[in-house]
Amino acid sequence: MHIRTSFPQETTHDDVRIPLPDGTRLYARVWRPLTPEPVPAILEYLPYRLSDWTAPRDWQRHPWYAGHGYASVRVDVRGHGNSEGMPGDEYTATEPADGVEVVSWLAAQPWCDGRVGMFGISWGGFNSLQIAALAPEPLKAVVTVCSTDDRYDNDVHYRGGSVLAVDTHAWAATMLAFVSRPPDPLHVGDAWRDMWLKRLEAVDPFVHTWLDHQTRDDYWRHGGVCEDYGAIDAAVLAVGGWHDPYRDTVLRLVEHLPADRVRGIVGPWCHQYPDRGLPPGPAIGFLQETLRWWDQHLKGVDTGVMREPLLRSWVSDSHPPATVYDTLPGRWVGEPTWPSPNVTTVSYGLQGAPVLVRSPQHTGVDAGRFLPFGNDADLPPDQREEDARSACFEFAVGEETWVLGRPRVRLRVTSEVSRGQVVARLCDVAPDGSSTLVTRGVLNLSARLGRDRAVPWEPGATQEVAFELNGIGHAFPPGHRIRLAVSSAYWPWIWPQPGSQAGFTLDPAGSFLELPVRAREASSDIAFEEPEQAGPLGVTRGVAADGWSPATLDEPRPERLVVRDVAKGEWRLEVDPRYGGTRVYPDGLEFTEDALETYTIHEQDPLSARTRSDWSIRLHRPELAWDTTVRTRSEISCDGTDFFTSNEVVCTEGGEVVFHRTWEKRIPRTAG
Repeated sequence: MHIRTSFPQETTHDDVRIPLPDGTRLYARVWRPLTPEPVPAILEYLPYRLSDWTAPRDWQRHPWYAGHGYASVRVDVRGHGNSEGMPGDEYTATEPADGVEVVSWLAAQPWCDGRVGMFGISWGGFNSLQIAALAPEPLKAVVTVCSTDDRYDNDVHYRGGSVLAVDTHAWAATMLAFVSRPPDPLHVGDAWRDMWLKRLEAVDPFVHTWLDHQTRDDYWRHGGVCEDYGAIDAAVLAVGGWHDPYRDTVLRLVEHLPADRVRGIVGPWCHQYPDRGLPPGPAIGFLQETLRWWDQHLKGVDTGVMREPLLRSWVSDSHPPATVYDTLPGRWVGEPTWPSPNVTTVSYGLQGAPVLVRSPQHTGVDAGRFLPFGNDADLPPDQREEDARSACFEFAVGEETWVLGRPRVRLRVTSEVSRGQVVARLCDVAPDGSSTLVTRGVLNLSARLGRDRAVPWEPGATQEVAFELNGIGHAFPPGHRIRLAVSSAYWPWIWPQPGSQAGFTLDPAGSFLELPVRAREASSDIAFEEPEQAGPLGVTRGVAADGWSPATLDEPRPERLVVRDVAKGEWRLEVDPRYGGTRVYPDGLEFTEDALETYTIHEQDPLSARTRSDWSIRLHRPELAWDTTVRTRSEISCDGTDFFTSNEVVCTEGGEVVFHRTWEKRIPRTAG
């Protein structure tokens, strides 16, 4: 990583309030070059609190853009951080509408030349696309990273029509804790307490709404740009990573947007900006690459970026299973169009007699983290134990086989029960027997005719079902085996269906694995510059000045811990998402957070599934005698007909409780 300390232009930064038509003011930080000439503006707009949570990340890139001739602007959405207004559900109609107003406000500033771009990762990438679909005139270009175009089937809620237990629960719990944090008196003054209490009264756990909509209805269609790609007028650079769950968005955007205003990059990365150097690498000069995009589309400079291949992607070489990789071996390849003329579908017929697929309910404990961030325990370990809980079909690799795109399975299934799910994993099996997960996919059997409906299976019926696995770039070497592992459970990624312990019968006759096989090439001239960032903010990690901590631990807690109660037949997965610890900011803020997620299931009982998340957050300014804490608890359990959710928020100021609320809700299991 090269840390840039000097830039073509000197810069300044200011905190401002952006007025909205209803009188609400959004909190913003503007970095811009010291020049009398107006410049284009680029906007990052999300709820994750620019004055603390994303501040270290913001400092790596916004000053860098400003030093290269752009007004780079970071804005907290309504009801979050130090912005005014009330919080709501994710991606309500209000959020992108506010975003359009922010774009127009930026374009009208005397330091802006009227041209605006947007960028962001995850939430910030999502709403960049959503705002682009509203086509505000000043918005000319977007860089969207690790984001989705499909809120229902490619986000943290559902996969293949099944409830995505791991993040429908965990991310709803995270956002409950996040939205309950107070504004900062250093930035909003004495109004902070009144703003906080009014916000807390408006809070409603996201999980209620998410579980109220178990099929792809109008709630999910709203904000999903896949509903109408033609609505996007801005030029879009879509960036993703093969270890990020949203990477298929890149493939769909380069397929559906006009080739003269879209480009895609998919590397080996996790859910992170690809310049940060977090595993797996190699990292790239992402800021330099995006500068080419901004210069091309906001300044009219021919940077050559539109002469790059439509899609640049990383094809990883085979690698042994591990939960973290510093750098993956492989190479960059380029595709002139997508679907690519270099990719051919090769069909592998499954062999053998019909097999009963009846996986233990804890199948999936070695799935790894849904949203990997580059931590030591994020990625799936050796899959041999998972494979043993699945029905496996293998194909010898005679010559090196490159796979690029989304594999697909067509399976002939007989089920004696009306509900269930099919999970397919593609693994690379080495001669020593080790099994590396390459990609996977899932289908809720009730969603086999479409994600917008729930059609129960006729017990005893035999049908062909088909679904895609997530996209991947991977090279299978000669002497290895391609393994397709099929299971009827995948906890805690997929919430199990009532009766699914019965499994299903898979008939290999008429069942196929279809691989997108790419032609091999000896070399590629695709290259990126080395990563470069602006200087760090200067946040230190450690212990709060008064020694406060959310929990007393004799030793560091494991990131992922699997506990098996042999006598009870119960499995418990404990996850520390590693967001936390104490961070001390240059302005004196002490920010401490701690979280623990727990997923429990009995190996033979799908109705035993339950989840729990506990969060603790402290925001402390010793010099202002300001000391606040947020503690939350979120749980989900079920029976055959309903989900049961329980959520609790307790907030204190100076050690005294100022807010305490619990929510208990029963939600019918209409499809999930």
